[in-house]
Amino acid sequence: MTTIGEALVSLLERHGVDTVFGIPGVHTVELYRGLASSKIRHVTPRHEQGAGFMADGYARASGRPGVAFVITGPGLTNTITAMAQARADSVPMLVISGVNALASLGKGFGYLHELPDQRGMMEKVALSSTRVESAAELQPAMDRAFALFRTGRPGPVHIEIPLDVMGKPATLLKPIEPVDLPEPDHAAVVAGARLIAQAVRPVILAGGGARNAGAALTILAERLDSPVVLTANARGLLHGHPLVVPASPSLKSVRTLIGAADLAIAVGTEFGPTDYDMYADGGFVFPTNLVRIDIDAEQLDRRPAFVKIEADSRMGLQAILGTLSDRAGPSGTSDGEGRAEECRQAARAELARLGPALPSQLEAVEAIRNALPGALIVGDSTQPVYAANLYYDHDRPGGWFNAATGYGALGYGPPAAIGAALAMLDVPVVCLSGDGGFQFTLPEIAAAVEMQAGVIFVVWNNRGYREIEVSMRDVGVEPVGVSPAPPDFRKIAEAYGMPYARVTTAAELASQLRITAERPAMIEYRVD
Repeated sequence: MTTIGEALVSLLERHGVDTVFGIPGVHTVELYRGLASSKIRHVTPRHEQGAGFMADGYARASGRPGVAFVITGPGLTNTITAMAQARADSVPMLVISGVNALASLGKGFGYLHELPDQRGMMEKVALSSTRVESAAELQPAMDRAFALFRTGRPGPVHIEIPLDVMGKPATLLKPIEPVDLPEPDHAAVVAGARLIAQAVRPVILAGGGARNAGAALTILAERLDSPVVLTANARGLLHGHPLVVPASPSLKSVRTLIGAADLAIAVGTEFGPTDYDMYADGGFVFPTNLVRIDIDAEQLDRRPAFVKIEADSRMGLQAILGTLSDRAGPSGTSDGEGRAEECRQAARAELARLGPALPSQLEAVEAIRNALPGALIVGDSTQPVYAANLYYDHDRPGGWFNAATGYGALGYGPPAAIGAALAMLDVPVVCLSGDGGFQFTLPEIAAAVEMQAGVIFVVWNNRGYREIEVSMRDVGVEPVGVSPAPPDFRKIAEAYGMPYARVTTAAELASQLRITAERPAMIEYRVD
């Protein structure tokens, strides 16, 4: 006899899932019945929030949904922070939880892990929350979840199975029908191509939704001789290209470039304030002449645009390219490379004016990139990550991501880096975290050691929440609560059996990264 729990595991395999992050409990025992005999690898974090962050990092690195198994009640609520981060950054994540027996739900009897309305709570965070109450409901729920990941703006999806349903007999599974992305509207594409062909000084704004569209994005930029401004989640696209501007639109120099354009083409960007108005100064002026490509209809409706193309970024750009004439523009006077170079120089110079420490923080990030070409750098909310989000050209599409934009969950870096490393076994992975944020999820490094996940943990140790301290002083507030004492990181590394090194310069950091043959490892970067 096959149970619903076993059928669930079989469906995960059919949908291409090879890894599940979770902490088993008495409320999920039946979900684990089929795991041991499956090909799915199970990774045990040290906290359910870590399970969610690992699933997030796995999804960003692999492009496939990250999956977490958690118990009802506290297991699920511990995962909410990670789900909210995934929602903000459009990361496909499937969270499968238990829930108490059907007859007890909503009654308030006081059962273990009871919540008044677990699914109602999850509907506020997840794209959808579904309860499977019978065998016949299992496969439709799973197929809908994976269809959401493939056909729309992705995010977290929740499925719960009651304790007294998991072990029931399962019905025969049906073949999974392929789900195709919707084609972009032809009339919208033609209208967009017409505007683009008329532009003399265009600019392209690429967000995280364009990460899978690098080839088409490059072709369009070169056809139009257009600078390409990358938000933080788009870094790695067009690396080193003369048209790339790997700088935040929160910088005045980038805003000047955008403001001087006669057309903006926005691809896969939500125009979020953490990308376009980080300092909340209201200085970003929304482009009036705008062609916008986004997979989410609701997102398109949130901002005005002359032409809105609802489509996956790659498909939308390919449709535009197929409609454009071979001529780059009406007069060929864009001077895109010159405009991009001028903006890059101005943006880099602007960093030093914003804060004297920013250039040295950026230097540390560039040292990681140069020491480990093609690495994934997974960041937490820490000063060098803030600096690089303002200006940094990564060398791998999708290889630079962090929690310092959007939802901004502190402690994201270590578990997300572990998930990324388990997704990309042959790629170097560096976790860049501050000493404060690292302590949020420090126990998760045990999972890295246990699974031999290839992560080098670089801890930027400035002995506290330095960014918050600076913010307090800037507005005349006496700093309070911003100096949590860090542990002895050498002893932490020794306790987990990890190689350890301490550095104080970017050059030393690069050297240690090159000689760290044994992974996982820890490098503490001491900051005065």
